[in-house]
Amino acid sequence: MPSVENMTTTATAVGAGADPDAGRSVLRQLAIDSGYVLLGFPLALASFIVLIVGFSLSAGLMVTVTGLPILAGTLFAARSFADIERLRMPAVLRQPRVRPNYRTAEPGASAWRRIFVPITDAQSWLDLAHGILKVIISIGTFVITVAWWAGAIGGSLYWAYDWTLPTGPNDEGLHELLGLGDTPVARIGLNSALGVFFLITLPLVVRGCAMMQASFGRALLTGVAEMRNRITVLEEQKRAAVSAEATALRRLERDIHDGPQQRLVRLAMDLSRAQQQLASDPEAARQTLDEALAQTRDTLAELRALSRGIAPPILVDRGLPSALAALAGRGLIPIDLTVDPQLGTRDGRPDPAVESTAYFVVAEALTNVAKHSRATECWLAVTRADRTLQIVVIDDGEGGAHLSKGHGLAGLADRVHANDGTLSVLSPPGGPTEIRADLPC
Repeated sequence: MPSVENMTTTATAVGAGADPDAGRSVLRQLAIDSGYVLLGFPLALASFIVLIVGFSLSAGLMVTVTGLPILAGTLFAARSFADIERLRMPAVLRQPRVRPNYRTAEPGASAWRRIFVPITDAQSWLDLAHGILKVIISIGTFVITVAWWAGAIGGSLYWAYDWTLPTGPNDEGLHELLGLGDTPVARIGLNSALGVFFLITLPLVVRGCAMMQASFGRALLTGVAEMRNRITVLEEQKRAAVSAEATALRRLERDIHDGPQQRLVRLAMDLSRAQQQLASDPEAARQTLDEALAQTRDTLAELRALSRGIAPPILVDRGLPSALAALAGRGLIPIDLTVDPQLGTRDGRPDPAVESTAYFVVAEALTNVAKHSRATECWLAVTRADRTLQIVVIDDGEGGAHLSKGHGLAGLADRVHANDGTLSVLSPPGGPTEIRADLPC
């Protein structure tokens, strides 16, 4: 089994490696942005010519039947140009690729039905608008990028070719207009200074041009798709939250019914029997009252255990490290615990909802280990990396755990998903079992 230190280090390294900005140098980003802008201009020009010709032709022939197929073909061409742009944008925006779900014709649809499907699809018209209007932005960004590259290269290397440039007695350069004098030192110095300025500002200017062009593409080509995806995620999180709460309520109801409720019923019966024994057999009544007192203590202990599972006071008062330490201390098997101490400080504590979910994940995972895994040892690590709270629980049990519906881990997955997190279970037959939860914080 891996040590907790190695497990924690691995989790931190994985979180750091997932950062899309890690390892990006200024020169690499400059090359990406420059290639995006310079290649974007011929692509924009080609899409403008193809789409404006196709749209104009379809509009002119709309009075005839042939106008509709031409319009549909134009929209499909716009979709192709849009897909090319979606492939190029992620490198500039540093975001994963997003492609909208286009409306498609059902199998066996007629030819006219297939023609009308792209015409009635709103995203197809956004693709067309992008393909036609993009040339306006591309011209400006292309000119600025080429001018800045020319200024940076030509100015910074001016000293190397100044002697090759012809000069006449009536020529008046910028250095003379600025009053620096008509000397080679003034001329080379001024042009070299301008070249250094262009060279220093080149990454910022090219980055701005690339972002302007990519942002325009994102607004028309992926903005609607991202909004729909976000709505879908929110709906799934809402369903997961409702499912998790319903599962928690059913479990609480079952625990109360099987535990405290049964003890309270027996307590009422014992008190009733003691009341009847007071007159005839005081000694028996005393024994019955002693048993009732023991039942009362057991009931209070079970109610305290249930309350700890819902919202333990130590979690609210002292934070996640102390709450998990108390939870591990009550474990039935040895638990090797590693928790980031910053999670218990005032500035390092996660959001209360994240804290509660993390505690619930650990409590449920340790309960499953104690009840079902037949493990002899357990390792628990809770760390924070890149605004993500990572929880890893490993046991050396017999394995076989999974997230299928009807099992305890399914409700756990719903609760994690409701907080926009992910839960994974790796539990081959024979063990070991690893449960990992990542919660944004």
